[in-house]
Formats: sequence, structure tokens, C-alpha cells
Amino acid sequence: MIVRALTLAGGLAGAAGLSQFPEFSQQYTQRLGGAVDELTRVVDQFDEDARTAGLSRQAALEQLAQGGALGELRSQSMRQTISRHRRLNADLVALREAGPFTRASRVTHLTDPDIARAAWQDFRPAAPLTFEGAVFGGTGFLAGSMALSALLGVLSWPFRRRARRRPARA
Repeated sequence: MIVRALTLAGGLAGAAGLSQFPEFSQQYTQRLGGAVDELTRVVDQFDEDARTAGLSRQAALEQLAQGGALGELRSQSMRQTISRHRRLNADLVALREAGPFTRASRVTHLTDPDIARAAWQDFRPAAPLTFEGAVFGGTGFLAGSMALSALLGVLSWPFRRRARRRPARA
């Protein structure tokens, strides 16, 4: 009886947790879109400044690096900004192309710590009233139930009584 109750509790915890994924991933994607928009503005402005000076992006970065300690630091930070823009833009494309179920298989595109932290701070769990929320909830229920059932089985294994062999009757 207790094992069933604990298994049910594990299932409900799994359902409650996993059913939140569609909404969290949507909020993450929205924040990611905002970050990509802002980084695009910064990178485009840098590229425009380079063109105005008659330079390519690479030549502008190299020239900036030759401008002393501050120029070197600014060149490095601009390279990091350009790299982050590329990475986040690729993540955004992958997530926008994915539906709510496919997004779960692209969870590796939800890994920017700054964006994830900001999305998590504003995230408020809610009852999932969408089809995908129900499917994720059901999956979480099954996963939680099975995980807790397996754990309880492993923990109770040493305490099980061994079946006694009875002599065969002739």
C-alpha cells in the first residue's frame, strides 16, 4: 500500500515537473529571440562602422586590437559578441523550426546560462491546459512512477524474504 502511494506521488511529481517544459521552452525561446535581436543590432553596427572605415569585419577587429590595451580588450569582447551572436542565432533557428514536441529533442539549444537564468526567474508554473502540456504531463507521470518504483524495488531488495523450498511430495 505504501509502495503504491509513493509510486503515485512519484508519478504526480514527474507529471507536474515535465508538464512545465513546453511553457518554459517557449519563454526561453522568446528571451532568446530578444537576445539575438539585440546582438544583431550590435554586430550590424560594428560591421557598418567597419564598412564606413573601408574595412572588413576581420580587418576592423585586427586594427582595433592594435590600438593599445583598451583596443585589444575591445577587440576580444567584440569577437566574443560575434561568436555568441552566431551561436544564439543558430539555437533560435533550431527552436523556432521545432514544434513543442520536437523542441524536447532539441533541448541542447536551451543551454545559454544567462538566458535560462532570466527565463527561470520570471517563470511561474501553471496548470498545462494545452495538448502538449498534457502529453508531457502524462510522460512525466509514467517516468516518475517507473523511476520511483524501480528505486523502491532496489532499496527493498535486501529485505525481501527468500522463498523456502519445500520438498517435493511423492
